[in-house]
Amino acid sequence: MLVLTVLLGVAYPLLITGIGQAFFPWQSNGSPLYDSAGREVGSALIGQSFSDANGQPLPQYFQPRPSAAGDGYDALSSGGSNLGPENQVLIAAIEERRLEIATFNGVPESAVPADAVTASGSGLDPDISPAYAAIQVDRVARNRSLTVAQVQELVAKYTRPADLGYIGQPGVNVVELNLALDELPR
Repeated sequence: MLVLTVLLGVAYPLLITGIGQAFFPWQSNGSPLYDSAGREVGSALIGQSFSDANGQPLPQYFQPRPSAAGDGYDALSSGGSNLGPENQVLIAAIEERRLEIATFNGVPESAVPADAVTASGSGLDPDISPAYAAIQVDRVARNRSLTVAQVQELVAKYTRPADLGYIGQPGVNVVELNLALDELPR
């Protein structure tokens, strides 16, 4: 038992950590994102809320999908709501979110995609669909005094295709996109 404890409890984790640090340091350290001043501002793997102190969404930022993790994007409380598709609480929340998002972005409710109103399974997903990003472009451009074309170009830059071209869906990393918006010259 002592030999296996040393091998599997100490040696193996140290070996794997060393390999990760040597060959995949960015991923091994949590995929950190830094601003132009070199300050760590988040992770490419964990979504963030872009809202004011009162919880209201900031119009100059792309908004992420809802989070069911704690108070929102709380990595210590990762998890979904566990509400089923016919749960009246979930249905009411989706309808309320759809109206809020449509009003906030100045689009019809029918234009609001599903990921804009539903949380991911972990509640930490940093990605939104290109359709959700598209309905936010005009608002972000207007609130940042940018052209729609400039914002669309950034969205395209931060849109990743489906894995291997066919697994999953394309996605836009909101944290990286908003960081890039903040880094634009004013």
